[in-house]
Amino acid sequence: MRTKSKASSRANQMLSWFALVALPFGVAGTAVAAPCNPATVDAEGDCTSVRFDAAYTGDVWRLARGDGPTGTRYLDNLDLTLEVDGERALGVKGLTVFAYALYNNGHAFSGDLAGDAQGISNIEASQAVRLYEFWADYQFGTTNSVRLGLYDLNSEFDAIEAGGLFLNSSHGIGADFAQSGRNGPSIFPVTSLAMRVKGEIAGWGWQAAVLDGVPGDPDRPRRTTVKLGKGDGTLWVGELGHGVGEQGRMAVGAWSYSTKFDDLVAVDGAGDPVQRRAGRGAYALVEGPVYSESADGQGLSAFLRAGMADGDVHEVGQYLGAGLNYTGLLPGRNQDQAGIALAYARTSSGLRDAAALAGEPVAGGELNVELTYRLAVNDWLVLQPDVQYIVNPGFNRDAKGALAVGLRFEVSWGTSWP
Repeated sequence: MRTKSKASSRANQMLSWFALVALPFGVAGTAVAAPCNPATVDAEGDCTSVRFDAAYTGDVWRLARGDGPTGTRYLDNLDLTLEVDGERALGVKGLTVFAYALYNNGHAFSGDLAGDAQGISNIEASQAVRLYEFWADYQFGTTNSVRLGLYDLNSEFDAIEAGGLFLNSSHGIGADFAQSGRNGPSIFPVTSLAMRVKGEIAGWGWQAAVLDGVPGDPDRPRRTTVKLGKGDGTLWVGELGHGVGEQGRMAVGAWSYSTKFDDLVAVDGAGDPVQRRAGRGAYALVEGPVYSESADGQGLSAFLRAGMADGDVHEVGQYLGAGLNYTGLLPGRNQDQAGIALAYARTSSGLRDAAALAGEPVAGGELNVELTYRLAVNDWLVLQPDVQYIVNPGFNRDAKGALAVGLRFEVSWGTSWP
């Protein structure tokens, strides 16, 4: 009876979430024929109402060199996504509903062995089954939309397409932004309630979002929790972008929390950290092709990303990332990708001052160099060997450089319904 009650409660919660997310967009009516939603088009290019995808990613990492003992870890990630074209399925023009669940085994490579600060594998997370995203998006006009629900801000903000090849976490979202907040911003593996709006003015794309300032529940990291506490505050994010050349783009963004955070150095009369409203930062990025072959999509792309965060409350004060990504480098392997990237997280003045006061000085920053090759075996299997070398892992200036060697595999499957 107890198990049935829990299952029933969770089902009711899911129905309530769907109603909450969809209600503002007027979900009602019968399904009608409508233009295709690109997200739900099937492999043959036909319109569908619902699209389901599953992907399993596994990483085998070996610490070949480092300060501590060498060792091997296996990390994994299971993604399940469901996308509904609201116009075709529900008769609501401009509506898309999206649900995303994930699972991670909780094994730690950076945390247990390498000791780096940026995250060698972008799927390293605590063990849990989570409802990761659940939102409704309503598009009006040709370029304007509003999105409401559980939302990964990095799916649209501070996102670099050319950086998606690399496995180090800093090439997904900069280390300056990723470190922010009391439980991180609303990114992998824990997201929060959000509202995002976007549009375009005179060729400039803009987007802005307001999110719960504390995703999930830090005291219960394995649960999917939506907890709007009085002390959570909000996170505000804005980004402005413009096309560069035929396929490139540039963007600038800024973010700020409404709550206060502990100063890394200053203390009050009672010896407690001074509270500062200093949870803010900014970033800029540019990416695009620098050389194109005659074949469609083949050639060399590059990206550059720089960011900064307030040094009074954040350990990373500045971040710089850059990379090269070549599609079709080898003859006959037109879909394969090869790349090299650098990620440098510079320690903040606050962290350096705090470490000096504690008698344990830190390095000026952590540098990660990554070399990778993504091999498309067939339509459902991808292999990706990867090598990363880390200078001053964990900002430890006395640590020897760490060398991590890994192999990722991805198995994917998808289907759709009319």
